[in-house]
Amino acid sequence: MIIPINELEQSTLLNLVEGFVLREGTEYGEFDCSLEDKVKQVVQQLKNGEVLLVYSELHESVNIVPKEQFNPTENEY
Repeated sequence: MIIPINELEQSTLLNLVEGFVLREGTEYGEFDCSLEDKVKQVVQQLKNGEVLLVYSELHESVNIVPKEQFNPTENEY
């Protein structure tokens, strides 16, 4: 299930994104980015619709996935 980010408290959204960034160990190439910058980048991607905030009832977890990879009929994220 896609979670609309505009229905979340700002602090909740930031906590979810921060957890995702730390969990994924996101690599940003040659340039070192601060955690704050990484979180801002992911939040912007969510706002632009490039990535989606997805809740999995099966796993009782939230994940951030690229829009083109989200398929609600496939295995639940």
